[in-house]
Amino acid sequence: MIDRFLDGLLTLDRRRKRRIQVAVDIVLICLAFALAMALRLDALTFAGRPAAWIGVAVTLPVTLAVFVRLGLYRAVIRYITTRMVKTILAGVLVSAVTLAAAAALLDLPVPRSVPGIYGLVLMVLVGGSRFAMRDLVLHRKARFKQPVVIYGAGESGRQLLTALRQGPDYEVVAFLDDAPALIGTDVGGLRVQDPDRLGELIAAHGVEAVLLALPSVSRDRRRAIVEALEAHPVEIRSMPGLADLVSGKAQISDLRRVSPEDLLGRDPVAPRPDLMAKNITGKVVLVTGAGGSIGSELCRQILAQAPARLVLVDHSEYALYAIDEELRAARPRHPDAGPVVPVLGSAQTPGRMRAVLDRFGVQTVYHAAAYKHVPLVERNVVEGLRNNVFGTRVMAEQAVAAGVEAFILVSTDKAVRPTNVMGASKRMAELICQAQARRPGGPVFSMVRFGNVLGSSGSVIPRFQRQIEAGGPVTVTHPEITRFFMTVPEAAQLVIQAGAMARGGEVFLLDMGEPVRIADLADRMVRLHGLVPFYPGTAGSVEGDVAVVFTGLREGEKLHEELLVGEESEPTAHPRILSAREADLPDRDLAPLLDELLAACKAQDLGAMRRILLSAPSGYRPQHGSSDLMQAEPAQDEDARAAERTVA
Repeated sequence: MIDRFLDGLLTLDRRRKRRIQVAVDIVLICLAFALAMALRLDALTFAGRPAAWIGVAVTLPVTLAVFVRLGLYRAVIRYITTRMVKTILAGVLVSAVTLAAAAALLDLPVPRSVPGIYGLVLMVLVGGSRFAMRDLVLHRKARFKQPVVIYGAGESGRQLLTALRQGPDYEVVAFLDDAPALIGTDVGGLRVQDPDRLGELIAAHGVEAVLLALPSVSRDRRRAIVEALEAHPVEIRSMPGLADLVSGKAQISDLRRVSPEDLLGRDPVAPRPDLMAKNITGKVVLVTGAGGSIGSELCRQILAQAPARLVLVDHSEYALYAIDEELRAARPRHPDAGPVVPVLGSAQTPGRMRAVLDRFGVQTVYHAAAYKHVPLVERNVVEGLRNNVFGTRVMAEQAVAAGVEAFILVSTDKAVRPTNVMGASKRMAELICQAQARRPGGPVFSMVRFGNVLGSSGSVIPRFQRQIEAGGPVTVTHPEITRFFMTVPEAAQLVIQAGAMARGGEVFLLDMGEPVRIADLADRMVRLHGLVPFYPGTAGSVEGDVAVVFTGLREGEKLHEELLVGEESEPTAHPRILSAREADLPDRDLAPLLDELLAACKAQDLGAMRRILLSAPSGYRPQHGSSDLMQAEPAQDEDARAAERTVA
């Protein structure tokens, strides 16, 4: 019955709803006067005396006019807040004063204390009716909402509560906070509980999610909170960060699932403006691989440093189009930056690259173009070597010929004692830059080596995300495999700052923090979705929601990555950048080796490529799991060899 009444009421148009409110207020004003007289006289004899009601006849239109003027009838009942009390109080005061004035001027049989009692009663009736209706509507809607708790009872938590009460998705049943001063207090009508009581709240209210209202806490603190919550079968969502809230990019109610990026990344060290600007501000800068994960973020960071011109080079038409469009849209925010020039082309073409360098007078080159996916390069050896090794050779030689001032190679931790072709190709690229750095009077060459970046193309995290959303299984190659992780913006900033510190020939190592066990990452991602992981075939494993399956190392894959070839590294002016001088080859020794490798690529001679990589000072040592494409005459992989010849 009540549900049908509310459904009918809520479906009315605004004009009819306002008419109903006015009619109800007329009844409440008359009722308030009657109650005030009855309370004062302790009798109902006044009801039959018409003179007693003249005051109501005068007060009624004045009160309604004041309510209209104050906007009481424009407010949507389900969205009213305690601020509405001030509006109602102002209208009630005017109504009580009008009643008192009418009684005195017209000499009505109304005791002097009645207007005061009338005002109190009217305040309760008018205000109470509206808040009661609001709570009735919200309570009805709450039956269809997801029960949640908010972690954080500060200002952000209170704002989030207000926003969610107006929305259709979440019903907040309690606050959680670990501040002793807040535990046990009431915020917005809800009790603030100790986080240890989350299990009780789940059992009592069927809580399905915890919403983190902690936009300004450090990553370390957020990580500790999430780790404590992961023991419970709830989904964890978070408010946007403080910077997005202040800039207007996000609203309080824009909740998103807590991602591993929020937890694996560290609190960034503020970049040094002098290092960020040194190779960029007022200069012509070129980025190869500009449409890739690192390349595109480099472009965003570079644009903010006001280059005279930013040249984007990529062989992927769509990737180049996407980053060019993004940067053009961002140009108004960087009025001091020069034009952005997209160049479609490959770093492997000497004439094209030399023409671009000369035409635009490029002063700084960030060489980020590379094939980086280990299994894919392992099965496409020739193209991997052509792009990673000879693309770097072309860019380095043309940079020298064009008089470029600085050349920064974006490298990888897989170049250290590589067990796969991709890593070996990147170590060869480092050797090329080291050899060029020996030349007097040329560009300042440097290399920046780091591990995995969160959110990059081919990253394990998006793959885990897709697998979890599909119901599993989540596939991990090995129970003990670990990787270093860093956020893309932090990596790009550190690459720029490392290049600014170069004197020539250094290999800069970015401090990646502690390595992360990938099996733990998969487990955490499942739990962040409010699901329970389980491990089929593992002793003691209990059935859960999403299976985590170990599939074995892929070809060329290491269990653990490293950042340093030698034994020593030195600190730099930046706390998260180290510098190392590693073994290299002069160009007179390296050039014949590269020529021989290029000839093997042109001849599609996989055996020769393998021998050259093994003999080069790259540290390449293929281990178990290496692709059969790099073994001698694998009969079972003839189709793959034929495909390699065709692609190459």
